Amino acid sequence: MSRALVRRETISGYLFLLPSLIFFLGFVIIPMVICIFNSFTNANMHPGDVQFVGLKNFIDLWQDVTFLKALKNTFLIVIVSVPTVCAFSLWVASAIYKLKGPVLSAFRCIFYLPVVTGSVAVTVVWKWMYDNYNGIFNQILKGVGADTINWLGDSRFAIWCIILILFTTSVGQPIVLYVSALGNVDQSLVEAAQVDGANHFQVFWRVKWAQMMPTTLYILVITTINSFQCFALIQLLTQGGSDTNTVMFYIYWTAFKLTEQAGHFGYANAMGVVLAIFIGLLSAVQFRLAKEK
Repeated sequence: MSRALVRRETISGYLFLLPSLIFFLGFVIIPMVICIFNSFTNANMHPGDVQFVGLKNFIDLWQDVTFLKALKNTFLIVIVSVPTVCAFSLWVASAIYKLKGPVLSAFRCIFYLPVVTGSVAVTVVWKWMYDNYNGIFNQILKGVGADTINWLGDSRFAIWCIILILFTTSVGQPIVLYVSALGNVDQSLVEAAQVDGANHFQVFWRVKWAQMMPTTLYILVITTINSFQCFALIQLLTQGGSDTNTVMFYIYWTAFKLTEQAGHFGYANAMGVVLAIFIGLLSAVQFRLAKEK
């Protein structure tokens, strides 16, 4: 292949990538740089009052009781959601991946439906189910003679209600991915292990699981990021509060709802930077562990 042809194909490739690169630069890289810069200032809705404050915002964060509570709730959501979503998705996928034709497609559609359904519609249904008077859960409790529960208003149950909704809306994509991964497992290796006397668990752990590790890594990272960024459920169901407040919701509240401070953008950006660091560190650990596996 001539150098001129190689050069022409290279230029054509970059031209096709250019719209995506411009979008990525304008809506990801530049906002990230602005966020990091603002995290070292007292930026608010009055641009003329912006001053450089150094690490003050980051120091104040660790003295902010509301932020620490939000961080605790966020980590609780991540710690509970990520392993349960991955384990349940793998279990369901293992049970249905051998099904054929329309039956498998029907199961995929059922589990994936909450993913493609608008978050507002899903939240409205769950809010009705949690309703203190007419909700289906309290109707069941009434039917068995038990006392009703204020699901979203009781600190003992509120955060777990959020986690349950997040779980049901998060398992669809992992199930589809695991079904595809299980269907692509090299059957010759499975048959060889069975001939050597391996039982079902050994075949799964030593052969299938190893070949599904890239898929598992992707699911772990994506589920972790989505759990850290839990916002819509909090906004639509509880409006935050100490019992269900998360870092993402507190960022929004600090930046746009603290009217007496005219929006503390600098402080909110500092929280965003801290959240990004936690996500990056946890993702790096997941990559490292998957690489070792």
